[in-house]
Amino acid sequence: MGVFVFLPLVLPLTALPVAHLAALHLHPRVATRLLSALAAVLAVCSTLCLGLLVVVGTAQLPGNPLPDAWSDPEVREAVPYDEIAGKAAIVALAAVAVSCASAAWRHRRVRRRAQEALAGLPGGELAVLTDEAPYAYALPGPGPTRTGDGAGAGDREGAGDGTGAAAGGRGRIVVSTGMLACLDDQERDALIAHERAHLAGRHHRFLLTVRLAARANPLLRPLRTAVAYTSERWADEDAARVTGERTVVARAIGKAALVSRGTPAPTLAGFAAPSPGPVPRRVAALLGPAPTAVHWPSVRSAVGLAVWAAAAGTVGSALSSANAMVTLFLVLQAATPF
Repeated sequence: MGVFVFLPLVLPLTALPVAHLAALHLHPRVATRLLSALAAVLAVCSTLCLGLLVVVGTAQLPGNPLPDAWSDPEVREAVPYDEIAGKAAIVALAAVAVSCASAAWRHRRVRRRAQEALAGLPGGELAVLTDEAPYAYALPGPGPTRTGDGAGAGDREGAGDGTGAAAGGRGRIVVSTGMLACLDDQERDALIAHERAHLAGRHHRFLLTVRLAARANPLLRPLRTAVAYTSERWADEDAARVTGERTVVARAIGKAALVSRGTPAPTLAGFAAPSPGPVPRRVAALLGPAPTAVHWPSVRSAVGLAVWAAAAGTVGSALSSANAMVTLFLVLQAATPF
């Protein structure tokens, strides 16, 4: 196999063109799902590759409990510089495990603490916190299945269109009085619709997936950034569709971005980032026509040709990664006496 055994570790670089083109030209819902799945597949391939490199590179070390056949020259020849690669893979795999566990633990801790903080508030989809700091975000998890009387105007609006109760069961919308004070009535409706879209689409799952993938392989960080943007665009478009006012949603996002302090965790979806980032792009998209295409652009167009070429390259890279991983696994399996 030679150096090809290392392909799963470096081929995530080929996903970068797809991340850029998908965020620009695909419907945000399709882009979010596609990029999240791609990040998960490439992260799994690279992590399994590290594990197999650890096995091959350390099987010949004294005291290793692995089968003796795994240290045969035929097996070791499958990995160039097997001793160095194996020892380096041990460090890398340990770092991946610690990093992913830390990210998952922090996500769980933030969600648990936020839910505990809201336990004393009136039931309902909307939780308004008395806080001068402006922020708004969607808190997923088990929530009330009915709207309460004291949850605020957003709950009454949700109950009126029949979506408040359903969304409440999926989580709660957390917003501070400082944020509400920055927005007028129409913009508050846009905020509620935006956060409700995050809950309905379970966007926190996509955000957590790409964050863990980026922890498993730092080359996947651009996919994490792209999904953070496309998930917000997905919620923007849903909010614009529900309210029927694209300009109002754009204005609300712009206002919130100027004052917002963000969310308590990167894996929770918020209303607007505290820094410029993609907010101007989101506002510009809302001021334009709504995206209608849910499929990839036609290959006959220049944009479509670029997107399809990048997609084909990424699929080929993923298949090459899987092939390298499977081949190494079969080599180990053939050398295993049981």
